[in-house]
Amino acid sequence: MLSLRYKWTPFLNYGKKLEMKKNTVVYRQGENGKGFYYLDQGGVKILLLSDHGHERIVDYVPTGTLLGEHGAHRGSYLTSAITTSPSILYYFSDEALSAVCRDHPDAAVLFTNSHIYKMRLLAEIIWLLDSPVEQQMAHYLLKLIHIHQSENVPIDQTSFAQYIGTSRITVNKIIQKWKQQGWIQCSNGVIRVMELAKIKEILNDSEEFQMQ
Repeated sequence: MLSLRYKWTPFLNYGKKLEMKKNTVVYRQGENGKGFYYLDQGGVKILLLSDHGHERIVDYVPTGTLLGEHGAHRGSYLTSAITTSPSILYYFSDEALSAVCRDHPDAAVLFTNSHIYKMRLLAEIIWLLDSPVEQQMAHYLLKLIHIHQSENVPIDQTSFAQYIGTSRITVNKIIQKWKQQGWIQCSNGVIRVMELAKIKEILNDSEEFQMQ
């Protein structure tokens, strides 16, 4: 995903600039597609509503990347997107996408690759649903480290619980366990990983779950 960051920047003049406040809904799961978006500044979380009515965070959108690609070509949005801070996004209608691809043929490849990544992400979520909570937490913590390119991950326990789809109490028990073992430190809504290899071992010890 990081290889796709900022690659869409040259095409922003084709989109419509939108300034959104914190906790603004960008699009809702199940809505008919209205186009897709590019996150220029701020933050956006992606949520997935299960068949049982449970909503969980499945991703945090890095700046410089696309979101809502499944809404292009009048498709239905497969997830919901909500801003986590005051944000600037660019909206691209189907007409705008056609214009970009007409004028810049390489843009079609970028869009397709981004769309494929998001579909793989959803498949990954389904794959992880039945795994133990500690494995899910290890997986997502490593994923966030990769996204932020830092071993300091800005996420609090409430958000982590929603990310995993479990209770804050359950997350807290595992966080405390990791802290006692000296694997992580927590301060002001940031988890700092001290022993990256130990977190990876949680996944490597399982025959069913391996890092991609």
